[in-house]
Amino acid sequence: IGGGNIFRGKDAADIGIDKVQGDHMGMLATMINGLALQSSVENLGIYTRLLSAVSMDQIAEPYIRRRATRHMEKGRVVIFGSGTGNPYFTTDTAAALRAIEIDADIVIKGTNVDGIYDSDPRKNPQAKRFSNLSFKEVYENKYEVMDLTAFTLCEENKKPIMVFDMNAQGNLARVLQGESIGTLVS
Repeated sequence: IGGGNIFRGKDAADIGIDKVQGDHMGMLATMINGLALQSSVENLGIYTRLLSAVSMDQIAEPYIRRRATRHMEKGRVVIFGSGTGNPYFTTDTAAALRAIEIDADIVIKGTNVDGIYDSDPRKNPQAKRFSNLSFKEVYENKYEVMDLTAFTLCEENKKPIMVFDMNAQGNLARVLQGESIGTLVS
């Protein structure tokens, strides 16, 4: 889970906070969002586990790949917080890395638009949304999906990416049920 709605390392740099410290603040923001998501999912009667790449024993379990896969084998939803636990890496990279490590079927990228467009739909009302793209098409056309490290990890490991609007009511559930509501990159 990301934390950009709360704090980003770049925002910290803009007000004079050191990049590494700003990234650490961003990691904490992901844990706030992780706790909120955990509560929401558990209110639906679904067991969850929040795992953190940074030690926070009082509020989350440490991220250990085998522990994460065991929780999933038991039918629990696993939420990954604190990114990779390292500055200079985005939560997109953490999502790609964790998806590869646990052999997830897909990376879901919740954002504030309903997929990938040929231009910014907030600035261009004529922007065209794609329902499917190849990794090659994204590279060639320089569509902004996620950071290049994350995107390359997904491509090299044949991990598809679903980009969808996370702000629309019910969209996360729809994506988790396999509905194609955004853009699939594969």
